[in-house]
Amino acid sequence: MLATLAKLAIYLFALLPYRITYALGAVVGYLVYLIPNTLHKAAKTNIDLCFPELSEQQRARLYKQSFIELGRTAAETGALLVWNKQRTLKLVKKVSGEECIQQAFSQGKGVIIAAPHLGAWEMIGLYCSSNNPMTSLYRPLRIPRLNPFVKSARERMGATLVPTNASGVRALYKALEQNQMAGILPDQDPDDEGGVFAPFFGISANTMTLLPRLSQKTGASVIFSYAERLPRGQGFHVRFVPMPAMPGARDLKETATRLNQGVETCVRQSPAQYQWSYRRFKTRPPGEAKLY
Repeated sequence: MLATLAKLAIYLFALLPYRITYALGAVVGYLVYLIPNTLHKAAKTNIDLCFPELSEQQRARLYKQSFIELGRTAAETGALLVWNKQRTLKLVKKVSGEECIQQAFSQGKGVIIAAPHLGAWEMIGLYCSSNNPMTSLYRPLRIPRLNPFVKSARERMGATLVPTNASGVRALYKALEQNQMAGILPDQDPDDEGGVFAPFFGISANTMTLLPRLSQKTGASVIFSYAERLPRGQGFHVRFVPMPAMPGARDLKETATRLNQGVETCVRQSPAQYQWSYRRFKTRPPGEAKLY
């Protein structure tokens, strides 16, 4: 039932012009902001922790705006999962830093696209895979019956989605060895799947080691990317930000720190468009109290 309702909502939003979707998404987000729910505590905690330099009033504005942007993220899923290739890519109005992609490919060691949950992060996989062969990790959704639909939609422009297990990791290595792209969401808590604690906005965060290991073992370049949502529903500005070469493989905490710094740099460019409702700091170092 949930899967049916979710697909119905996605297709209904897909019927609308993007400018209308943008406006309706803001309404959806504002309602989520007004109605008590489980997302509120995580969003407020994260913003208070990550922006101590802001006044209480400034943090309150960011908190409210983050829910409006979250609503837009949900509403635009219709366009990003259903529209055809040409119509979807027309939403990209500007691209910055793309020259670093070809520079990285010229080294012959592949490219790792690190796409945090910032702006229209669904667009990054679509845009990148429309231009280059791309293999990306795919974590199953909480509504299992939606998985075939979403996986097919994300692969429709040429991407190959692989599971977050050993076979999926092998597929990433193979793609990089063939001088292709590998796509990873770098700001997820890896739980017990392999992580180290490294600062993110100055707060210890359980941070993946998979991406640094991939780069260190293959020599692949790491490039951060996000699709900034433009005002008034104009579309998106896709940005690519190269990450300096990783340090030695023995110091995983340092590589994880630099990874988080790269994500933080992107987030600070459009802080309201980051998914603050995600419990990024749910895993704490031994002895520390839970934050949520």
